[in-house]
Amino acid sequence: MKNMLRTTILLAALTGLLVLIGSHWGTGGMIIAFLFAIIMNLGSYWYSDKIVLKMYRAKEVSPAEAPNLHKIVDGLAMKAGIPKPKVYIVESGMPNAFATGRNPEHAAVAATTGILHLLSYEEMEGVLAHELAHVKNRDTLISAIAATLAGVVTMLAHWAQIAAIFGGLGGRDDDNGGIIGLIVMIFVAPIAATLIQLAISRSREYAADAEGASISRKPWALASALEKLEYGNSHYSPRVSDVQAQESSAHMFIVNPLKGGAIQSLFSTHPATDERVRRLKAMRF
Repeated sequence: MKNMLRTTILLAALTGLLVLIGSHWGTGGMIIAFLFAIIMNLGSYWYSDKIVLKMYRAKEVSPAEAPNLHKIVDGLAMKAGIPKPKVYIVESGMPNAFATGRNPEHAAVAATTGILHLLSYEEMEGVLAHELAHVKNRDTLISAIAATLAGVVTMLAHWAQIAAIFGGLGGRDDDNGGIIGLIVMIFVAPIAATLIQLAISRSREYAADAEGASISRKPWALASALEKLEYGNSHYSPRVSDVQAQESSAHMFIVNPLKGGAIQSLFSTHPATDERVRRLKAMRF
């Protein structure tokens, strides 16, 4: 409940930023930007399962091919009260997993060969419970809404930049806000929108940790898995045949597959693993 409230507040803040920036262009400008952003994000939302699974060359596996994986997903889906998602394996030494799909009826979970070799049965239960929590909470839809709102803000900022370059601030009133308002619109607003969007992503990770622990009743198993995955990803050396993680889909994985320093941490789609582990170890069922 706490994480959902946080997500709602962040979405409201993103909407407020959009209204503030959009007021410069009037209702017509905002509607046009909204239409562009919706068109850009609708396809990625509606076909999210097909796009991501193809990107990572994921192979659907049968119960005969991956009996333990299917056994875990069967049990967790029943506990979560959702249809069983399709099960995929990604040929990669990178230890990670993700879920995708626009709703529980069109969902899929995927695990890399790396994670299957690294984690125990109960740790995989913890990881897959986290992924099914994303499905149950419809986080693909929440991400699409956040991406649409942030996309509109960025688009309006680009329009303001073009208007300034070609002689005029545009909008309804050139004196409204002046040069400071223009600077805020062009430079500050897109960064603020991105930071809010990333904060929403981190909030949904915390929510999936909590919901996943509730589904599996084993928060300690997910905590142990996260510690192993954090170490495994930071020391992972890709093979030539491995599928490489892409920045556009990094937010979907249970731990961030991309390495980076302090600056990247500021713009991370995932909370700090240490904090996630601390929260999980404090849970009791």
